[in-house]
Amino acid sequence: MTSRVVVDIETVPVAWDQLDEPERTYLLKYCKNVDDEEKVRGELGLFPLTGRIIVIGLLNPDSDRALVLAEGIPGEGSGWAHDEGIEYWTGNEIEIIERFWDVINKYKQIITFNGRCFDAPYIMMRSMILGIVGTRNLIPERNKTDDHLDLLDALTHFGITRRYSLDFYMRRMGFESPKKSLSGKDVAAAYEDGRIEDIAQYCLEDIRATAILFRRFEKTIGSIFGHDA
Repeated sequence: MTSRVVVDIETVPVAWDQLDEPERTYLLKYCKNVDDEEKVRGELGLFPLTGRIIVIGLLNPDSDRALVLAEGIPGEGSGWAHDEGIEYWTGNEIEIIERFWDVINKYKQIITFNGRCFDAPYIMMRSMILGIVGTRNLIPERNKTDDHLDLLDALTHFGITRRYSLDFYMRRMGFESPKKSLSGKDVAAAYEDGRIEDIAQYCLEDIRATAILFRRFEKTIGSIFGHDA
């Protein structure tokens, strides 16, 4: 079994008009003004019942080889420009989640940045909604970091100290962040513009940045968290 893999996802909201009237009413019931309504609509992609997964990135931090699963016509990703050691694989949401479950089961440890709160539950809930059978529990007990190491959890000592963005941690640790193409807030607009390849590249930048931060963590305080540093 391969030791560990960094995981990150990119999501987009469902179209507002795809929600029926009772659903829209439910989502807006606490809104007091137009700004509140716009905020709700703008955050739909953050939740698996009102969003969906368009990219899943996986990177082995020991070999730097990566697999990026992205929405698109099957086989389309093979023609995208990329560095050696990067495989792009495309399909619809069901296909990329099914491929994820097949791949993830080959690894002992999952490494994420805020993955216990976002990526892992999002994948599991989307799998349930779409009728996809998962192959492992992505959210084990919080202190079992040998199964799932959430770097944000570790860097905040399990929520004791302040949380910062991945980019900010990278900068303060003295690394040049690989995150250059987009920001998280740009993903939905980029998707509307048909820029799925750019979003796949952004996801790749995220898993590369997480891997860099993980390696620093591993060499310094990793053993404190029960991780084999």
